[in-house]
Amino acid sequence: MMNARSVVLPMLALASALLLGGCASPDRATLTQVAAFAGDQITGVAAAPDGRIFVNLPRWHADHRGVSVAQVVDGALRPYPDAAWNAWTPGAPPQRQFVCVQSVHVDAAGRLWVLDPASPALAGVVPGGAKLVQIDLASNAVVQVIPFSDAVAPAKSYLNDVRVDLASNHAYITDSGLGGLVVVNLADGSARRLLSEHSSTVAPEGFVPTIEGKPLRFPDGSAPRIHSDGLALDAVRGHLYWQALTDNRLFRIRTSALNNPALPAEAVAAAVEALGTTVVTDGMEIDPAGRLYFSALERDAVMVRTTTGRVLPLVADPALAWPDSFAWAPDGSLLVTTAQIHRTAWFNPDQAQPAEPYRIFRIRLPGSFRRDR
Repeated sequence: MMNARSVVLPMLALASALLLGGCASPDRATLTQVAAFAGDQITGVAAAPDGRIFVNLPRWHADHRGVSVAQVVDGALRPYPDAAWNAWTPGAPPQRQFVCVQSVHVDAAGRLWVLDPASPALAGVVPGGAKLVQIDLASNAVVQVIPFSDAVAPAKSYLNDVRVDLASNHAYITDSGLGGLVVVNLADGSARRLLSEHSSTVAPEGFVPTIEGKPLRFPDGSAPRIHSDGLALDAVRGHLYWQALTDNRLFRIRTSALNNPALPAEAVAAAVEALGTTVVTDGMEIDPAGRLYFSALERDAVMVRTTTGRVLPLVADPALAWPDSFAWAPDGSLLVTTAQIHRTAWFNPDQAQPAEPYRIFRIRLPGSFRRDR
């Protein structure tokens, strides 16, 4: 079992120099364990301005212990914002409880957003359960619940990740179940599906990632198709980036095109930019300089895409077993979770769930391109 430590990637000297346009730096990115949870599968992570860390635990498998959103306190998981929001059971009203939470996100104003696709075991959306929940971190109370209609979150959808644009007061959400984006006007709670089943949001057929040396296939030999998943908001330049999970193609669009309800669907589609290939990724994040960070599933690594389009290594370690989601911490470090999805019963039905704990790591970036908050 790995204890808290720092690991460095030898190639970082070259990577840092490239990121700086050729100016060498003695800095290295380091990877340090923050917390580990035996038997509690986490996917999303978020960090409050005061340093508190939050995670979510999707209701995917029979061993789910009932907590869907938690604050990490002294290395343990405390239900957040309270036990009542985490008390949902099948058949109970889903509107004011977490059903199957996929991601958590703290926006630039310090508000916590919880995205609940409400599809336990990815078996279909519980009617009335899909929603976006805002929690005030000062009072630790839910202050806004935005429900999604069947038109926005159809039965086979799986709302996956969320980012919030303060300037326009909109939230952007990916749907990895059907492929598409959801745009939410936070002022009035209205939501629209865009780019549904568009070539940029749908994973191509026949694409099979290789994780830990094995093709990612179900026991019957079929390969999963996981559509638009990770996303990153460049609020400075007004772009939203995304990728499908079982794909390596990167896309972006101007947020102004997403925010305009009068813009025809064909015009929205025409505004999508294809940016070439990167890596197979689950989570994405961006810094103020426009550098994109990817959780590189096939490499047990985190990669960086420079503003010139080069994809370079940042940190790598076998313990980065299916690196999932990112969050910026107040000190400028980058948090990342390990979800170990390839080791679960979905792909290994004759084995127990992973014995390896699910982890949160902290990546301290080279000082030359550390993110200021």
